[in-house]
Amino acid sequence: MDHHLRRIREKRVVSLEEFLADLDCQESILFNLQMAVQNCIDIAAHIISEEELGIAGSTNEMFYILQENEYLSPQLTENMVAAVGFRNLVVHEYGNIDLRQVYQIAHQDIDDMEGFLKAIIKKCDIA
Repeated sequence: MDHHLRRIREKRVVSLEEFLADLDCQESILFNLQMAVQNCIDIAAHIISEEELGIAGSTNEMFYILQENEYLSPQLTENMVAAVGFRNLVVHEYGNIDLRQVYQIAHQDIDDMEGFLKAIIKKCDIA
């Protein structure tokens, strides 16, 4: 996950206009956003399974289960659910992606995934 977040930070150092004109930059950021969110999903699934917290009916529900078990704050849960929605858009409806939204996510919202990791590490008491 650190690798994907680092790659997004490396590639996002362009203006919005440059980003909109640079297909390689767009694809790199989109791929790494997709993979970072997928890593969060995988971590959530692992914790829920390992700790026997229940069975999620959907990907989004995994984050609500973590919230109910005090791994995540309500705000972080909602942010992660939004990240999953974005990931689904990238995976399933690539032609409908708003590149301005991608730019905004790369500059503002990736901190949520880092916050997710920190919350998990804190709850699991991992040094």
